[in-house]
Amino acid sequence: MRLYPAWQAWLRRHRPPTLVLWGRGDAIFLEPGAHAYRRDVPEAEVRVFDAGHFALEEKLPEIAPAIEAFLNRPTT
Repeated sequence: MRLYPAWQAWLRRHRPPTLVLWGRGDAIFLEPGAHAYRRDVPEAEVRVFDAGHFALEEKLPEIAPAIEAFLNRPTT
């Protein structure tokens, strides 16, 4: 956690294409943490799924298309 400020500053400075995939029921990383990425990268795509901490394993058929669309979108 002590490195969060440096990570957040890097995100603000570089604003990389960002896809945030989150499980709504994650008891470790709560949902507000997903939306917080938009403070540093306003263009971030944030997708929250009805899943827990292991969202990718729980909802792969729903999440995989989101990843594919993100990776295939045009870049500038």
